[in-house]
Amino acid sequence: MTAQASPRRRREVIDALRRGTVPVRGLDLLAVGLDRFVQAADADLDAVAGGGSAFKAVRGEYGSGKTFFTRFLAERALRRGFAAAEVQISETQTPLHRLETVYRRVTEALRTAAYPPSAFRPVLDSWLFTLESDAMTTDPGLERADHAAVSAAAGRLLEQRLAVAARQTPAFAQALRAYHAAIIGQDAASADALAAWLGGQPNVAAAARRAAGVRGELDHFGAMGFLQGLLMVLRDAGHPGLLLVLDEVETLQRVRGDVRDKAFNALRQLIDEVDSGRYPGLYLVITGTPPFYDGPSGISRLPPLAQRLATDFSTDPRFDNPRAVQVRLPGFGRAALADLGSKVRDLYIAGSDEPERVGRLVGDDYIGDLADAVIGSLGGKVGVAPRVFLKKLVADVLDRVDQFPDFDPRRHYAPTLAPAELTDVERNAAALPLPAGARASDVDLDLP
Repeated sequence: MTAQASPRRRREVIDALRRGTVPVRGLDLLAVGLDRFVQAADADLDAVAGGGSAFKAVRGEYGSGKTFFTRFLAERALRRGFAAAEVQISETQTPLHRLETVYRRVTEALRTAAYPPSAFRPVLDSWLFTLESDAMTTDPGLERADHAAVSAAAGRLLEQRLAVAARQTPAFAQALRAYHAAIIGQDAASADALAAWLGGQPNVAAAARRAAGVRGELDHFGAMGFLQGLLMVLRDAGHPGLLLVLDEVETLQRVRGDVRDKAFNALRQLIDEVDSGRYPGLYLVITGTPPFYDGPSGISRLPPLAQRLATDFSTDPRFDNPRAVQVRLPGFGRAALADLGSKVRDLYIAGSDEPERVGRLVGDDYIGDLADAVIGSLGGKVGVAPRVFLKKLVADVLDRVDQFPDFDPRRHYAPTLAPAELTDVERNAAALPLPAGARASDVDLDLP
């Protein structure tokens, strides 16, 4: 049976599956086949929480659960007090060779157990609150002092803690001082502008930057220093580390050659900095498909990067090393897919208006038959079936059984796949044509 979940958590998971997306939270309720990775992942999180850093490359075909795995890992990190951020790498929105853009996406996607994205501003304010609390702990007499005295003591403590940051990333430290001063002075406009600048946002008002004593926009190398500063703020705010996921790095294979080479070099540089200990408290995770790791347009274009990520997968997958720098997700077999469907059914029943009817009509046998039907519709490729299977199970079967007393899925429902509801990979597996309007030739042009 599925683990107990709050009504809100259960609803978030079911709603995401109904839409055909990976839930952001509640992944432990659906985890199938990830037990082998848990011990090594927890050991990495422990090392990072102790002031170390870690890197992991996740390898898997489409549908093997890369996004699911990284969000499952993020949930474990959040329960330990970590912050987490998931950044989708893309040529236009988040090019990897522009680390200033990656850093901005990190602050925009930052979340903690208490705050959803973007948690960057709440983390800054928590950091300031912690400074005042620590100052009063150091000098108990401040509990009877006025706010000005407490702020002055917090300012002195701030200078002590910024001493290291000022050497490594002076601009970040200077902006933090100015942010603290703006908060104390109740200058909301300056505080907002400085928070934006600390978060890597472009086009911050020059007047606010000038008043704070900082200049210009964040660049590639400045972003690496700002990441150090962010980790310091997180640590002092009570978060032992940051789990940063760079998802879909395989998209680098499709960009222009010179841009791809710059991105690979940026990734190599970032991995080396993690290994050197520059980022205490950072757990960096990337995801990619096998061609990214092994193909001619992948990391083999930069031999130093390929050497750092090289892992032997020639042995039986049962003996893959979960402690290796690169881990391989096994993907779904038919049994695992049916097991996942049963977990979803049990989770649904826990919040159903008709739990007895749902359990009786959507038994394990029916779930297995539905899995076979979806797999068959996708050309027998079970690896690409999970998303479609779970969407059909929730939206087409469980919802109807729960709402309509006379609905019997065996008599009244036969799963069908429409091109418009499938991704490109799923559509290719099902050998279906593109939906109308998806081809350039489908667009009518008014030509003279």
